[in-house]
Amino acid sequence: MNNLEDIEQAVRQLSPEELAAFRDWFAEFDAEVWDRQFEADVAAGKLDALAEKALKHLREGSCTDL
Repeated sequence: MNNLEDIEQAVRQLSPEELAAFRDWFAEFDAEVWDRQFEADVAAGKLDALAEKALKHLREGSCTDL
């Protein structure tokens, strides 16, 4: 078995309570990973063009309120 298969098998063997705790932990872990990637993308300027486009639309009044 490979590492992923071992993890999948271990998850299948969790009790409902353990699965709920794992789900909560994984959601938090995944959000932290996403946040770090987003911050790295912002620092690298990867979102600058999107921000400029949004600001341009705002200045032109072509945005709508949600």
